[in-house]
Amino acid sequence: MIRWIFISAKWSALLGGVVLCAITVMSVMSIAGRAMVPIGLGPVPGDFELVEVGIAVAVFAFLPWCHVQGGHATVDLLAGVMGPSLKKSIEAVCDILMALLWLTLTWKMWDGMVEKMEQMETSFILQIPVWWAFAICLAGAFIGCLTYLAKAAIALGLANWPEGFGMSVSGGH
Repeated sequence: MIRWIFISAKWSALLGGVVLCAITVMSVMSIAGRAMVPIGLGPVPGDFELVEVGIAVAVFAFLPWCHVQGGHATVDLLAGVMGPSLKKSIEAVCDILMALLWLTLTWKMWDGMVEKMEQMETSFILQIPVWWAFAICLAGAFIGCLTYLAKAAIALGLANWPEGFGMSVSGGH
């Protein structure tokens, strides 16, 4: 089960990378279009809206894989004087807190999406329903919830690290 969660996190991050590349290409096209207004070209309509949504989607797609890889920033001020069991205990507490934070974030994002649907709020230029962005981000948030819960379960000894995934260790950044 945890193996599939980690695979989902990895594919989510890859999809986030594709979204980020698409935003980059669109931004270059829009900037180039602005420079070519005299010859009849122009910027991509709603480019700022598309960048805003795309970056949000990419962030929610990247964060679960970042956690699997132990890529979150850490402060290791006292790590050198702590024993291995204390370090492992602190990491377990942090994994539990991150899982709780991620569950709360997902819950509130769901509430925000429902509100945007009820209010029928749309973006200014493209008139895209705002809840669409929330829905796409919720997919990444759901994968994030599963990932953070899986890491917490591993830290508590309720599950084992899946084969084929390098064991992540926080610190040393």
